[in-house]
This record gives sequence, structure tokens and C-alpha cells, in this order.
Amino acid sequence: MTPRPLLIFDSGVGGLSVLRAIRTLLPAAPLVYVADSAGYPYGTRSPAEIEARVPALLGRLAERFDPELIVIACNTASTIALDAVRAALDLPIVGTVPAIKPAAALSKTRAIGVLGTEATVRQPYVDRLAAEFAADCTIVRHGSAGLVELAEAKLRGDAAPLEAYREIMDALFARPGGDRIDTIVLACTHFPLVAEELAAASSQPVAFVDGAEGIARRTAWLMRGRRWPDARPRHLALFTGRATDVGAYRPGLAAFGLEQVETL
Repeated sequence: MTPRPLLIFDSGVGGLSVLRAIRTLLPAAPLVYVADSAGYPYGTRSPAEIEARVPALLGRLAERFDPELIVIACNTASTIALDAVRAALDLPIVGTVPAIKPAAALSKTRAIGVLGTEATVRQPYVDRLAAEFAADCTIVRHGSAGLVELAEAKLRGDAAPLEAYREIMDALFARPGGDRIDTIVLACTHFPLVAEELAAASSQPVAFVDGAEGIARRTAWLMRGRRWPDARPRHLALFTGRATDVGAYRPGLAAFGLEQVETL
């Protein structure tokens, strides 16, 4: 692609929450959004699988698209493979981390929920973030692969009953300290896509925090001074699995400005 695009990568469609924030700050930047549907879901894969797969795949994508920058818009991939990707590729790489720091600044009860995939919530990286930025808080973690599926289904136009979201929220609140949670970190980029449903299903008042705006600000800072000539840039969505029902995703992708959709 000419000019060189920004490449946004996720295991599925969750990274669209990050793409939306980037488009707001960099409306003229051409974007390539890659959903690794052939490897989806990451949240149930082993760390060794993810650490081997992500750098190799991003290397091939970098060769094909020659991006200015890559955003790994996936908490699981970032917490496991970010260092390996940065070591393998000679271009700026922006990762995604659970937004524990802003959650700690917001929480009044000092009880924070971390809602992510199983692979993310058990990572030592989350422990380090909690120790550095929320040492005086109770961190209540819950991993949910089902919520990832609900977000994917929503983008395909398949609405789920509110009870499906209520079960996930209740499981978080049922953990020790969960009854005091007033702030929830959405530690998977899929989850902001269903934030309205989560809020409606919550049995107690909570605020949701995610890292999309911070990622967008970091991306904009790295691209400072860069100018793109086209006021209406072309964007591409790419799925890595040919078996993916791309047609079901097209209307949802178009709402994010991704009119062109391809599969590898």
C-alpha cells in the first residue's frame, strides 16, 4: 500500500476498539487491520504457542504491507509476545497492557476488577502492574473466553441475551473482594465492544476502563510530524483464516471504516 499504512493486529475483531481511537487522532492515516482468525482464540492457547506464532506472523505481514508502525491491539499477545516481536522487527511496535494505572486513579473503594482472557489475567505482567500502580488496591481477576465470543458475535450481528453478560459479571463479583469493586479494567480489546451490555448486566455500579485511548495517543506521538496526502484514506481488513465467514463481518467492519475485506 502507498503511502505506508499503520498495521493494527489482534486475534479477532477486538482490536477494532483500538482502531476506532486511532482513527479519531489520525484520521488521514491508512490502516490495515489484521484479525488472526486462523489462530483465534488466543485466550485459550498456551504462552509458548502465542510467543512462537505472533512474531512469525507479524514478520510476514510487515514484509507484505511495509507498515510505518504495528499496534498489537491484543492484551494476550502483548503480555506474552511483545518483547519477542520488538526483537524480531525493526520498526515501532505499540503494545496493549491492562489499564490498571488509570483504574487505580479512578477507584474510590480501592477494589478493582480485571476482566480479561484466562491467558491475560494469569500473566505475571498483571502482577507487576498491580504492584507498581495499585499496591493499595484489591485486584479481583476473572478470565472469560465466553465474553470474547459474545463480542465477536455482536460484530456479526448476532445479539445475545443480557443474561449471558450477567453470568460473566456475577462470576467476577462473586470472587473474594468482588462485592467492593467500583472500577473494572477491560483487559481484552474485545470487551469495550460490549461495554454497554456489561454495564446493563452489572448488579452494582461500576466504571469501565480500557487502554484504547492511551494506545492511540502513543501511536499519534510516534507518528508526530508524519503527514498523509489523502484526506480520505483507504483501509483494509484482513483475516488470516480462509474458513472465516467474512460476509457476516462486513457490515460491522464497515461501521469502523473498513470497507475492503480480504483473507490470506
